[in-house]
Amino acid sequence: MAVIVPFESHPSASVDRLVELVAADLDRVNTTILSRTGSDVTMIPEVANHLISSGGKRLRPMLTLAMADITGYSGNGHIKLAASVEFMHTATLLHDDVVDESELRRGKAAARMLWGNEASVLVGDFLLGQAFKMMVEVGSLRALEILAGAAAVIAEGEVMQLAVAKNTATTEDEYLSVIRAKTAELFAAACEVGPAIAQRPKDEQAACRSFGMNLGIAFQLVDDALDYGGKAAKLGKNVGDDFREGKITLPVVLSFRRGNDEERAFWKRTLEDNESSDADLDHAIGLMTKHRALEDTIKRAHHYGAMAKDALALFPASEMKRALEEAVEFCIARAH
Repeated sequence: MAVIVPFESHPSASVDRLVELVAADLDRVNTTILSRTGSDVTMIPEVANHLISSGGKRLRPMLTLAMADITGYSGNGHIKLAASVEFMHTATLLHDDVVDESELRRGKAAARMLWGNEASVLVGDFLLGQAFKMMVEVGSLRALEILAGAAAVIAEGEVMQLAVAKNTATTEDEYLSVIRAKTAELFAAACEVGPAIAQRPKDEQAACRSFGMNLGIAFQLVDDALDYGGKAAKLGKNVGDDFREGKITLPVVLSFRRGNDEERAFWKRTLEDNESSDADLDHAIGLMTKHRALEDTIKRAHHYGAMAKDALALFPASEMKRALEEAVEFCIARAH
């Protein structure tokens, strides 16, 4: 059983305008990515390209390119920084799949299933190394500071997630702290490096960072809802993977808090004690529907999406600004 989460979405929510506006720069980013995954060690490009060429939307590097444009940057540094952002993202996915013991990623077998955990971790490390080499080549100490800081925060987020894993007593605030660090920080950094290399005033850099942070939180909350209320073909992973892996996400936090003793016992058995079946997944979705947990998770995503759009108010109207606003709408509309 799966429920599609109903909510009001923008009818034309799409990233098409953003893709179109950054297309020329994104081609250069993709060329850079291909050249930087090269290695005499054959397994490195094999593992890296398995994930890099697997149909991800390149949303984070597109945000770097868009923010460089909206803040008037005229050099070439944004290309290498956008590639660095994509490498950081890919490295965290490779590492994540090992930690979570995931079998699928973007609808294909996860790299760890084909090459093993050790290769996945080590190729992730290689990509992080390449990302930092490119940051140094750009020569902006501020951009290096932003992305190096993000790398540390993301790692902290991973460890925080281990601490709340299988803990049904996790609060909404604790959970939001995890996704701020684990997911939203890279969105924030991807958006902040553009105005940083354009040497824009601090308020513009802060506005771009705020846009990325709030968009990243909204993006993750929608992912959380989709795991229980989406379709496998759209997700690129199995519906209910979070449940099977015992992950505590916002729909679980809300359902647990709003449930009765019997329902809380169910969550403890399935998530903390790891005793769950396919029938339990159906029951979990039923409880989430009963307590409006999926609906309210999407409402929270709308709230953060609105804050992301508000952060752009500092910038004059332009095609790129509209494209970024549409990208927010698209990220939330994935739940429909």
